[in-house]
Amino acid sequence: MPTRRRGDACRCGARRGVTPPALFAGLSVLELGVLPAGAYTARLLAELGAHVVKFEPPAGDPARHASPCIAGGEPGLASAWFAWLNAGKHSARLGDAGATLLDRLVSADVVIDSLTASERTRLGIDLEGLRRERPGLIVADLSWFGRSGPYAGFRGTDAVCRALAGLTSLTGPAAGPPLGLPDYQAAVSAGLAAFVAVAASLYGRLRGVAGMQWETSVFEASCVLAEMQATEAHGKGARPARLGLNRYTPTFPMGVYACAQGWLGVTVITPAQWRDFCALLGLPELAADPALATGVDRLAQADRIDTLIGPRLRERTAAEWFEQGLARRLPFVEMPDMGQVLASPRFAARGALATYELGARTLHGPGVPWRIRGLAAGGRVPRLGEAAAPAPTGAWPGALARAPRADAAASPAQPLAGLRVLDLSMGWAGPLCTRQLADLGASVVKVESCGYADWWRGTSINPDDYAARLYEKQPRFNMMNRNKEGITLDLTHPEGVALVKALARDADLVVENYSNGVLAKLGLDYPQLRAIKPDLVMLSMSAYGAGGAWAECRAYGSTLEQGAGLPGLNGVPGQPPVMNHIAYGDAVGGLNAACAALAALMWRDLTGEGQHLDISQIECMLPYAAPWLLAHSAAGATPERVGNRHPDHAPHGIYRCAGADAWVLVSVADDAAWAALCQALGRDDLRRDATLAHAAGRRAAHDRLDRIIAAWTARHAADSAMHLLQAAGVPAGVIRAPHDLFDDAHLAARGHWREMMRPHVGSHPLPAAPFRPQGRALPMRGPAPTLGEHNDRVLGRLGLDAEAIAQLRAAGVIGEQAYPPAKFIRPTSGVPT
Repeated sequence: MPTRRRGDACRCGARRGVTPPALFAGLSVLELGVLPAGAYTARLLAELGAHVVKFEPPAGDPARHASPCIAGGEPGLASAWFAWLNAGKHSARLGDAGATLLDRLVSADVVIDSLTASERTRLGIDLEGLRRERPGLIVADLSWFGRSGPYAGFRGTDAVCRALAGLTSLTGPAAGPPLGLPDYQAAVSAGLAAFVAVAASLYGRLRGVAGMQWETSVFEASCVLAEMQATEAHGKGARPARLGLNRYTPTFPMGVYACAQGWLGVTVITPAQWRDFCALLGLPELAADPALATGVDRLAQADRIDTLIGPRLRERTAAEWFEQGLARRLPFVEMPDMGQVLASPRFAARGALATYELGARTLHGPGVPWRIRGLAAGGRVPRLGEAAAPAPTGAWPGALARAPRADAAASPAQPLAGLRVLDLSMGWAGPLCTRQLADLGASVVKVESCGYADWWRGTSINPDDYAARLYEKQPRFNMMNRNKEGITLDLTHPEGVALVKALARDADLVVENYSNGVLAKLGLDYPQLRAIKPDLVMLSMSAYGAGGAWAECRAYGSTLEQGAGLPGLNGVPGQPPVMNHIAYGDAVGGLNAACAALAALMWRDLTGEGQHLDISQIECMLPYAAPWLLAHSAAGATPERVGNRHPDHAPHGIYRCAGADAWVLVSVADDAAWAALCQALGRDDLRRDATLAHAAGRRAAHDRLDRIIAAWTARHAADSAMHLLQAAGVPAGVIRAPHDLFDDAHLAARGHWREMMRPHVGSHPLPAAPFRPQGRALPMRGPAPTLGEHNDRVLGRLGLDAEAIAQLRAAGVIGEQAYPPAKFIRPTSGVPT
């Protein structure tokens, strides 16, 4: 088990004989409020060396008591969730230290704020005034729903935000109810999104750009994980339905299957994979059946296929199937339980797990899932109000080893203007990483080829599809690649490779997700690009990370969720593990990659060192299981699954409303919400019942309370039920499908969907970034590029004249029209198509 702790020497080596400091050494951060998303943003800053003081209410952050709790733990230090969110921070009580808070605010570099307006007024905090006095101050303003719009006053929970964001409706039995996830995952996503904005402002600060107040809502950050399904449904006029456990359009088989021992994650997409899968199971007749040629065809007969493949898979262990799938390059993964994650030699060897000191206990769980320089992982969990260490006296940053490149276009809302990114990635994860950077002002050049365009444009061998340019009409591609320039280069041609090297020489960052070994064969891997640009930062994304036999595994976003063990936390005892999403891991990988890239770029500015970031997307999923991993580390067991109930909130569930497949999630998060629910239901008798006054009593009566709530919700439309409950003070949210996000009143009021014109598709909607400068949506400078749209402009910047560009076009090195590929150089992960 790895034991990296805060204060360990950085393993990156030394410059001029001196061990480099942590990236954010000297950076002063204050954390205000108790929103878990804010706590995670602050935790990421602490992991990178910032001095973080967490100001808690007099009784402490409620998360100190959040499940799962560790038996026998010290009061206030028993929650595995709190421990993971707050390792490496200092704690102060708001009630004891009002003057101290105001004094620290005057010298803070970053404020992570999730206080309400009334709380700030009561504490005498004027962040807007402080920013006028100190233009360099950076504020991350986090809330459940943002500071404006119809939901701004709603009570939120993790589950409520996921429900409204379209992340619950497609999971669960076809007849219902939909099946939610355990809490905390939305908080991690929102914390990552807020960190991207803060890190971008810190990058801008190195260039003399003023700070910014960035607004991030948990709801809108959750929408990032649903935007692919939403835009696809909108663009194609489809309304995907809930199909049952572990079934998602348009892929089958895709799910978690019982084996002789353990569970196997399976994703079968391409015709070749289907043939190999059937051959491996000894069922060639399935592969030969033309009625089962596509994933959609197979979904229509999923029950029949499962009756055939299920018994075959139970003949061997999950480990055996994984090894045999690896030999055939099938997207298989052995789905681990929490104990297996903690005991995994591969996770240990890669430093994916860190040590946490919780009182007298030592626990293990996921660290920051980026292997970057200037990082310290894990650390000590603070007791409430223990004396905080003095704020750092040395300002951040110290002397810079590299003169940052300034750009006249850089501004507080576009702090990355001047950053040059070469995007060699395809699909979802890599392009989401670079889209976030582009949204914040970076210049991103996306490289494709006419014979192998980004597969999110759609894959086909039908010449008619190419003649109709269907590859220009895919909603998901157009949604993911706004604000980028696009060129084509044939990487099988020496001149194409030479031009990539020329672009890399002028780039700050290269992002790629090719299969292991492909770029090395082309002469474009990190060692070869570093020889051209010594301080280059290169980010490589794969399922398992580089090195070892697993680096050769084929994987999709579904594989990443399975490989991190997350389905084992969903559902109820007696059910198989339950997946949550068609490609959960891709969006999560993209959020993490943007964070890692910005940290590495700042490290380059501080030390002069470039580096190669080896991002394992399965490791990026481990934080979504963090509290259960820490709890298992302490007790040797994982808390039992609870389905749509909640270990702390009672009652908590998803209830049918009037109308077809209409549902609302209700989450009684505390005793005040219980009193509010009784008022909304018109049941004062329940409010007066002393046995129901606290969560333990309500949990014991959960079945009876479910029937009472369900009888009330059945009389109301879902939106009506939500608004009535929220008006009373009860956290509640409609179970929206992804395509419903286009009709959501809150998103409409906040300008979440923006129309943009593009050739071949005309006006089409694009989602706003989840971080907003002073609450305003970031600008969209341009739509996704058509294939090769910016060939002349980008190559002209390299010094090529019109004649040279024409010669490249004539030789087929560049072009503007795709053709069926003669061969595929496939990246290692991506959403099923």
